[in-house]
Amino acid sequence: MSRRCAIEAFDHIPGPRVVCGVGSLARLGALAQGLGATRALVVTDAGIASAGILERALHSLRAADIPPVIYDRVRPNPSSDDVAATADHARETASIDLIVGLGGGSAMDCAKAANFILTNGGVMSDYWGYGKAGGAMLPSIGVPTTAGTGSEAQSYALISDPETHRKMACGDLNARFRAVILDASLTTTMPFSVTAATGMDAIAHAVESYVSTKANPMSRLYAREAFALLDSSFERALTAPDDIDARAAMLLGAHYAGAAIENSMLGAAHASANPLTARHGVPHGAAVGLMLPHVVAYNEARLAGRYDGLAAPGGAALRARVEALRSAADMPTCLRDHGVALDDLDELAELATDEWTGKYNPRPLTGRDFRNLYEAAL
Repeated sequence: MSRRCAIEAFDHIPGPRVVCGVGSLARLGALAQGLGATRALVVTDAGIASAGILERALHSLRAADIPPVIYDRVRPNPSSDDVAATADHARETASIDLIVGLGGGSAMDCAKAANFILTNGGVMSDYWGYGKAGGAMLPSIGVPTTAGTGSEAQSYALISDPETHRKMACGDLNARFRAVILDASLTTTMPFSVTAATGMDAIAHAVESYVSTKANPMSRLYAREAFALLDSSFERALTAPDDIDARAAMLLGAHYAGAAIENSMLGAAHASANPLTARHGVPHGAAVGLMLPHVVAYNEARLAGRYDGLAAPGGAALRARVEALRSAADMPTCLRDHGVALDDLDELAELATDEWTGKYNPRPLTGRDFRNLYEAAL
């Protein structure tokens, strides 16, 4: 007669190779060589180019005799149109055998998404879901320049539909970066507003993945360490942007939070934040920062003790800490500050109910529950 095991069952697939350290961008060329690259597509944005980071990456690739093909027109929250333009540029320029995503979450998502199109054809909506790439995909390297999305740790590319602005989560294990470079020196050029928005997003990732219905011992391990690093370094990164130790802790914390998402999922804070961005243009970090304390309170009301393993003990203490961090980031504290009105809440609630992340929230939500969350945040 078998006994029930106290350890939860889980299926963990180890993530990409992680090269972490100040100055580690210089290793990009060697990593590309190790993946057999002869020509690399570098997907980035104009801001990374103007900051001088792109040139550092190109220097490393050229030193390794790997000619780069550059696409530097990625826009925030890339749509399927951006992905198509990236793939078209790669096809028209040269035959490439490696993709480098260099930048924030938008650049890395666009790089992963272009990999689908370049190797398997079709359009981005064909890959909405998981495991829909029928053929092999190109090896790729992720180089985050912000401490926020954790996209470099995930097999999903989040791409917006250009008409509905709804985010499509397109995932495949082969789309995951084969190697990741975490170089904190790349994040010191982030202005206060970007540090604030991306940091708050990473904090929400850690909190939500910790209590997701798909959470398991591995994901909670990542989430706990992520929250500890982010909680202890966020305010220093905001007030002393050249503090390399704070920047390094934020970057590693964001990566761990991304790994936690990869091994679990998110929850209602992201489900309620996405419609705020799509319909009212609220920056994603500000949107999750607004909704997260209310979601924590909602969950804790029925699931007392669920957050106890995080650095902040208990839901009430965690909510207060998130609000304090949001204040340090100088973010609005209510939806009215973003122009959201009472009459908007029904539509927002309907949209939030359809968001895939909400289905993994530890306490189920109806449309009425989402509306109550928005009303509490109004």
